[in-house]
Amino acid sequence: MRAPRFWWRAPDRPGLLPRLLAPLGWLYAAATARRLRQPGYAPRVAVICVGNLTAGGAGKTPTVIALIDRLSLRGHKVHVVSRGYGGSLEGPVRVEAARNTAAEVGDEPLLLSAFAPVWVARDRAAGVRTAEAAGAQVILMDDGFQNPSVKPAFSLVVVDAAKGFGNARCIPAGPLREPVAAGLARANLVLTIGDAAAQAQFGATWDRAVTLPRLTGALLPLKMGLDWKGERLLAFAGIADPARFFATLRAEGADLVRGEALSDHEILSETLLRRLEAEAAAAGAQLVTTEKDAARLPAHWRSKVLTLVVRLRIDDWSALDAHLDRLGL
Repeated sequence: MRAPRFWWRAPDRPGLLPRLLAPLGWLYAAATARRLRQPGYAPRVAVICVGNLTAGGAGKTPTVIALIDRLSLRGHKVHVVSRGYGGSLEGPVRVEAARNTAAEVGDEPLLLSAFAPVWVARDRAAGVRTAEAAGAQVILMDDGFQNPSVKPAFSLVVVDAAKGFGNARCIPAGPLREPVAAGLARANLVLTIGDAAAQAQFGATWDRAVTLPRLTGALLPLKMGLDWKGERLLAFAGIADPARFFATLRAEGADLVRGEALSDHEILSETLLRRLEAEAAAAGAQLVTTEKDAARLPAHWRSKVLTLVVRLRIDDWSALDAHLDRLGL
């Protein structure tokens, strides 16, 4: 399911439909607030929650990878706990890339397992307890900001700088899982991800609403020996914002024949992949996808599809480092 376009209109020009849906949004926000009043597990080690306020992706997975690197450089054994969205296993179970599939554990946990031990658990508190027992010194809780089952040491809210908080209304009137003020009141840091123009746009629209320390960063492609310039490609992506992936390929100089926008986490069926392969062959193009989509590819397709790998570059880590210092991390 794709987010409706009116979700991302300017807050001061929401349009008629969001206004009509506003009462349902208030009910959604009230339900979230009630759920968040439930008591949570107090872990024995520091838990850092990486979440967002909007439905869909904002760059949480690259953020978790960047935090794994940062905490590891500071000498900590980092584990990740995830709900395993899209996977069938309830857990707690440790993700093993050689044994598990995305259908079992979800594509994001499978991708993250290359960087740190990852535990999939529908019950996040049970996942945190399991990670503690396995020797974790710091736990990154992926996408658990609206889940009250674990008390984090601090929370980082990730925002797509270009989209911001959309029209500032709650689902279904807008993209928010909870009101901006309520969500940021529970957070410690905000990370906005985007290029310089997007960062400036976010600041102009949301600076008054965001009073927390703010990190800025951008997703940059890793070269990995590949030069995309002039490469004739047919791209497909089942992420929150496929258009951003296609734009990145064009910015790298690729000759993009077409981009197939799939639903977020969409199953990559044999029928779909064969259709794309035939279209690419007819156009003299090479198939390419995102790193997250590549985790969902059937094994026999992985050698046929190129992957564009991106990593998050943080402009200045000092605000986050200050929090880590206060926690003794």
